[in-house]
Amino acid sequence: MALAAANKLKAKPKAKPATEQARVFAWEGMDRRGARVKGESRAQSINAVRADLRRQGVNPTKVKAKPKPLLGTGKKKITGQDLSIFTRQLATMMTAGVPLVQAFDIVGRGHDNPSMQDMILSIKQDIEGGTGVAPALAKYPLYFDDLVCSLVAAGEQAGVLDVLLDKIATYKEKTESIKGKIKKALFYPAAVIVVAIVVTVVILLFVIPQFKELFTSFGADLPAFTLMVIGLSDIVREWWWAMLLGFAGLVYGIRYVFKRSRKFREVVDRASLKIPVIGGILNKAALARFARTLSTMFAAGVPLVEALQSVSGATGNIVYQDAVLKMREEVATGQSLQLAMRQRDIFPHMVIQMTAIGEESGALDDMLGKVADFYEEQVDNAVDSLSSLLEPMIMVVIGGLVGSLVVAMYLPIFKLAAVV
Repeated sequence: MALAAANKLKAKPKAKPATEQARVFAWEGMDRRGARVKGESRAQSINAVRADLRRQGVNPTKVKAKPKPLLGTGKKKITGQDLSIFTRQLATMMTAGVPLVQAFDIVGRGHDNPSMQDMILSIKQDIEGGTGVAPALAKYPLYFDDLVCSLVAAGEQAGVLDVLLDKIATYKEKTESIKGKIKKALFYPAAVIVVAIVVTVVILLFVIPQFKELFTSFGADLPAFTLMVIGLSDIVREWWWAMLLGFAGLVYGIRYVFKRSRKFREVVDRASLKIPVIGGILNKAALARFARTLSTMFAAGVPLVEALQSVSGATGNIVYQDAVLKMREEVATGQSLQLAMRQRDIFPHMVIQMTAIGEESGALDDMLGKVADFYEEQVDNAVDSLSSLLEPMIMVVIGGLVGSLVVAMYLPIFKLAAVV
């Protein structure tokens, strides 16, 4: 026992290099023909750079670490698009017969995002040390969820990792496409609100005060609408800093509560599904994610009950997540998937029927894949329609706000003209 404990303590320091942060090193050297060459390499130490250069036939004469940027870390955030590209590149390499460790090395060193490079090369080191691909990916749960790890583990066990990586890459590309369409759908309403607020504030801060000075010189009674706008302008000019702080605090508070309160998230998710036009797009996107994820996992041979656990978190909405988890409990007791779906009121009749056909014919993954294709196309069409609909609405909203303020300022002038 004591000997085992001592061995564990000795082994711990050896694991440190795998978790060290890689850095960028500038180097100069001579190649096999005696020509002078120079470049940059990302590694965890100068010795690692020298060893890598010698393997490539370069005799390094100077290697030094590049200085870190003064502002910030110089690293970009890892995005879903980065992960999607990484998965596709890795799948392509594996399909082409490139060895696993070499594939990770090629993809990692060729990635544009330094943060992504560090993560991929760290995973490569874990795999070189004997760790499986799935456990190595599982060390980064923020980027590789249970769904991806489960599929990779299934691929490793069955000896078809390249096939499963291709399925994961397709899945990632489809889900990222859906996310992009959702963001596009939500961008236009947000743009209308922001532009309207900015234009209104600019007029209240800079234009209305000029009219106020003009009306004060008249010494006449002003219409109620004009007095209301002037009063609003005075409030904005005096308390703009408090309003700005209050707005920033409100946004921060909503985000804080949203991340930490499940009940609040459920209220927001449930309400978002009922918003006219936008709610329909969010519903279709959730159905597309549900069908695409379940189809991918079922095709990979993951048991249905286990697959539903991962699918629940991939829908992107707590309403659908809770429904899928309840379906999982019912399927675990022997109930069919289509019957469990019928008892939820969020799945359209077409989705239930396609699921029933898939279960009866033994082609559930194919049927769910067709459902996903259908709803992804529906989301695409709905976003395009929303874009066309909101373009004139933006003009109407901004024109109505600006027009109201202009009318309020010109009412006293019209009144004076009538008196004259």
